[in-house]
Amino acid sequence: MEALLGTLMGTGLAVAAGFRAFLPMVALGIAGHFIPGFELPEGWRWLANEWVLVIMLVLLIIDLVADKIPWVDSINDVIQTVIRPAAGGIVFGAGSGATTALVEDPAAYFQSNQWVPIAIGIVLALGTHLIKLAGRATMNAMTGGISAPVASVAEDGTATALSIAAIVFPILVIVLLATLVLLAMLVVRRVRQRRRAARAPLDTAES
Repeated sequence: MEALLGTLMGTGLAVAAGFRAFLPMVALGIAGHFIPGFELPEGWRWLANEWVLVIMLVLLIIDLVADKIPWVDSINDVIQTVIRPAAGGIVFGAGSGATTALVEDPAAYFQSNQWVPIAIGIVLALGTHLIKLAGRATMNAMTGGISAPVASVAEDGTATALSIAAIVFPILVIVLLATLVLLAMLVVRRVRQRRRAARAPLDTAES
């Protein structure tokens, strides 16, 4: 059961990192620093360092602001293509209890499978990020960038909910992820319907 909860925590945090790289890292750091009884694995306790928290908060604020400015959000997403997966690896590793992020003996590291949680986190965050990147680019093109602030706030809420749920009640991550997938399917369906509606007059004129 403990392993399952650790996996769910890591999954929720990694997916959240795909939206906002520093938000789940800040959440973990705050939990490790302020919540009694919540202890980060030894190799990840640097997340709870006060100076690290300050730096991550500043970077988070910059990300939050940039993501709400039309077209700047797309540039920010491209820059974050490296940062968000890296953050996903960190938070999955910390959340699931991976031993350390410091590789002193590469051969022993890979044989011990310590890299697996980090790799899973990278893949989860990268996949979420790429979906977000494509979705936001499409929405900006369709609305002239007007939808950027609204979509950004929705992503803020999603990343926050996932981060809190992962730390406080990991089982809830399953519900949140299922809801997220359902909403994504509805959005994709809606976009396709609009595209078909936009093409209909053109097809009629050509015929």
